[in-house]
Amino acid sequence: MAAADRERARVSSVAAPTFLEGIARAVEARIAAVLDEEIARWSSLEVDLAEPLTALRSFILAGGKRLRPAFCHWAFVGAGGSAGDSMVVDAGAALELLHTFALIHDDIMDGSSTRRAVDTIHIEFESRHALEGWRGEGRRFGEGVAILVGDLAFVYADRLLAGAPADALDVFGELRVEVNVGQYLDLLGTARGDVDRASARRISLYKSGKYTVERPLHLGAALAGRLDDFGGPLTAYGLPLGEAFQLRDDLLGVFGDAGVTGKPVGDDLREGKPTALVAIAAERVDGAGRRLLDRLGSPDLTDVEIASLQDLLVDVGAVDEVEATIERLVGAATAALGSVALVGGAGVALAELAAYVAGRDR
Repeated sequence: MAAADRERARVSSVAAPTFLEGIARAVEARIAAVLDEEIARWSSLEVDLAEPLTALRSFILAGGKRLRPAFCHWAFVGAGGSAGDSMVVDAGAALELLHTFALIHDDIMDGSSTRRAVDTIHIEFESRHALEGWRGEGRRFGEGVAILVGDLAFVYADRLLAGAPADALDVFGELRVEVNVGQYLDLLGTARGDVDRASARRISLYKSGKYTVERPLHLGAALAGRLDDFGGPLTAYGLPLGEAFQLRDDLLGVFGDAGVTGKPVGDDLREGKPTALVAIAAERVDGAGRRLLDRLGSPDLTDVEIASLQDLLVDVGAVDEVEATIERLVGAATAALGSVALVGGAGVALAELAAYVAGRDR
């Protein structure tokens, strides 16, 4: 059995908690209402303005785990907020719009052609440019439109939180800065070929970990007016779980099933992402292994080389170490819940989310 198959067989996917569907449904309905109104407003001025807004609507409602709204929701409820409060639904919608902004721009930076098994937005508009026979360079047009679509998502996220308490706005502002800082570190590390553990962990923390788990938790507590009481304990849960989330993402980027993840297998290897997997392997290889690892980041990396790199990551123990680290981090996060005086079943829900984050297959 090939390394990729062995790794997929080892991880039995954990089912999503049942409550995720309800949270996702409310958030998606709010996003749809906002974007439907905007599509009607701007297309009445100029019919062509419907296109970028419709692309944004299709992208964000095509799928997604909705983890960030779920962490925000349960921190809000656990800090005494009402589960049906429209304020936390708006916050969840804002988090998803911000996430969409990051994904669209990330796809441009990484040169990704597909996401969720369909064309990325810049590829969609590049194809439209070619189909219509328009002037100029199709690639620049597609990327330019995609940047603007991402920017629209960023603006609508801000608007949804405009009436939130000051503490919540401060958290959201910090979250936005952190995700951009993390993205720069990722770009820089990829360009320089950074392969050390400290760099990989820092990128993981700021690009994904904090904005996926810790900051949405803080946002929920702030919306309930309890950030001072819950901020520290929620960090003790959120930071290790955020790191575990990104480590699982790293594994899926190398070994995931493209039919489930919606992205080609091996994309992270072709892009030369500075992940913990690569950093661990770099400490342990020499000779032919070193030469193979030096091929990371080559856009012409062949399928045979991808398979060889997968084998290498398994054979040097990098995969085993990352899996063990995920288990340890999730254990630390779950243990931290014991010191948080959450109400409304939030402690149980957050424990379920921790298990799902660690064992998901997409």
